[in-house]
Amino acid sequence: MHILVTNDDGVTAPGLLALAQEMRKLGKVTVFAPDKNWSASGHVKTMERPLRVKETILADGTPAFASDGAPSDCVALPLLGLIDEQVDIVVSGINPNANLGHDVTYSGTVTAAMEAVIAGVRGVAVSLDSPEGHKGPIDYSAAAGVARRVVGQVIKDGLPAGVVVNVNVPYLQESELKGYMITRQGLRVYRDALDVRSDPRGKPYYWIGGEAPTGVDEPGTDFGALRAGYVSITPLQLDLTHVKAMEVLRKWSF
Repeated sequence: MHILVTNDDGVTAPGLLALAQEMRKLGKVTVFAPDKNWSASGHVKTMERPLRVKETILADGTPAFASDGAPSDCVALPLLGLIDEQVDIVVSGINPNANLGHDVTYSGTVTAAMEAVIAGVRGVAVSLDSPEGHKGPIDYSAAAGVARRVVGQVIKDGLPAGVVVNVNVPYLQESELKGYMITRQGLRVYRDALDVRSDPRGKPYYWIGGEAPTGVDEPGTDFGALRAGYVSITPLQLDLTHVKAMEVLRKWSF
């Protein structure tokens, strides 16, 4: 079993290291990640410039590849042949913050796993719901253990074609987790605000800020599961077609 591990926080992120160490319990691991933080980058593929790749060493002394490309590039490059050995599954994370509801369209963590599925390889994204304003090192141990269990299940039982598994883990000790829940996407509530400032020469520039997003605490959703202390496992499909709306649009007169 050959597992490709990537993320959107950069190759030096502690969540990536924790994930890679747990994935080694399931098979051979290749780490291929961005050389900088690409958080909230969305599904990006670099087409208009060359990509650079270098070999590096993680904090535990194990080898890794780092690229100046986006998270999706870090999946596409090895799957297109930069790595000789066939990849069986791509696992992306561990993101330090949850990816819920509409977050999945912004998230480099989730869209890296989507890139794998587009290429016909199974993809799993893992995120940790660490507290807003948390100070000190983040404890990824429970999330890494959850990732190993979920990925082990995917290896054992497989996945339907075109499905990405989006996993979100409460910031709890492993013994405190209430269990695992299969969920649907919930409703994320964004509280963005535009901050307009001026540079030293008096020219305006803009910063998208605001308070951290919240969500609607509804049973059966990813947000609701996290609030209740459960690991949320959401199967996402790449086919975004709203089938019911097709019937409405067919009544349009052109």
